[in-house]
Amino acid sequence: MLAKLAADNYQLDEQAILDGLEERERLGSTGFGGGTAIPHTKIAGLDAPVGLFLRLEHPAAFHAADDEPVDLIYCLISPAHDGAAHLRALAEVSRMLRDDKSCAKLRGAADADAVYALLVMPYERDAA
Repeated sequence: MLAKLAADNYQLDEQAILDGLEERERLGSTGFGGGTAIPHTKIAGLDAPVGLFLRLEHPAAFHAADDEPVDLIYCLISPAHDGAAHLRALAEVSRMLRDDKSCAKLRGAADADAVYALLVMPYERDAA
């Protein structure tokens, strides 16, 4: 599902995304606890990292570190040859999803527009 959504939204190769995400999960779960996960991969054909956020109505098993199901997923896809951008983006997403207040706001957001505002707010604030 993540690979298809990302491919459709960013005009990327669905199979390349799926293969990369599955390869990363074989190294260890990207579910890091508290109901959150950051599946991620790097693929060719991108100039900058892109993301896809999902808030699941019904939490899913993700083999997370705390064995709790996951309801907040941020899928990160980065350029194949830009490890620094990937690590910076991964760190930013990780900080956000490790913050209990941020997660509570994401879970309580009324609609997709409210979720989007919460996700971009730190960047818009820093740009001002």
